[in-house]
Amino acid sequence: MKIGRVSHQGRVRMVLVDEAGSKVTFVGGVFSNHLNPVQAVIERRITAAELEALRDGEANFVDVTFLSPIPVPVRNIFAVGKNYIEHATEFDKSGFNATSGAAAVPAFPQIFTKATTSLAGPTDDIRFDPAHTSSVDYEGEIGVVIGAECRNVAPADALGKVFGFIALNDVTARDLQKNHAQWFLGKSLDTFCPVGPWIATSDESPAASLKVQTWVNGELRQNGVLTDLIFDVPTLIATLSKAMTLLPGDIIATGTPVGVGIGHTPPKFLQDGDLVRVAVTGLGELNNRVRTR
Repeated sequence: MKIGRVSHQGRVRMVLVDEAGSKVTFVGGVFSNHLNPVQAVIERRITAAELEALRDGEANFVDVTFLSPIPVPVRNIFAVGKNYIEHATEFDKSGFNATSGAAAVPAFPQIFTKATTSLAGPTDDIRFDPAHTSSVDYEGEIGVVIGAECRNVAPADALGKVFGFIALNDVTARDLQKNHAQWFLGKSLDTFCPVGPWIATSDESPAASLKVQTWVNGELRQNGVLTDLIFDVPTLIATLSKAMTLLPGDIIATGTPVGVGIGHTPPKFLQDGDLVRVAVTGLGELNNRVRTR
């Protein structure tokens, strides 16, 4: 199933998504006025058939505005740095790597977090103050949404803990990332984590089929597939769950492929008015305009 949240005629509704037909089915019943319906579906392991039984009308994509599938406050947003070989190399050569001397390609997953308040919807503006940061970059990624509470999960069992996948942009202030010698601040500005427009379960969008692409103002910058990760999804879940309990609704951003702004000479940082488009196979698109305050 593909599940999301939309704004329609002044109401926020949970929907089942028919991507091929470019339409949504509203889910009513107990979810008509639920504050966080998608989270409830994940936690209660509600099936597509159960949601179909609560159908409450339809609308075309053009008649709705997609929102972040899971609203603030979300669960944890975990992220993985340098998880594609070519991107690890471009980052190491960029001059923005504060951990000089470390291997370009990591031997273990490089885990960090983004503040939950960085979450934004698929068409929300990416906003920042140029007096605060002058080197904002894009990172198109494929996100994993955890579907069941888990701890010490073996890699062989890890995919069974996944609810689905989501498109994500791990927007980053490179100067803050370097100056503070860690990644949290540079990754966590408000609006720096656009997600959506829906979550697709693996039966709809198998992990092996997922490809992420990023355009800036129509120029294709990134093109990567999930199967090219240095540390695959089972390894990431096993690594995280060995240290902590993962909860339904937690998001893991799996890493970005080569082609980010700092990989160019000179770097191509985001400017006011730029349009960043991130598309993932079967997961729809993010289309976020850059606005400086």
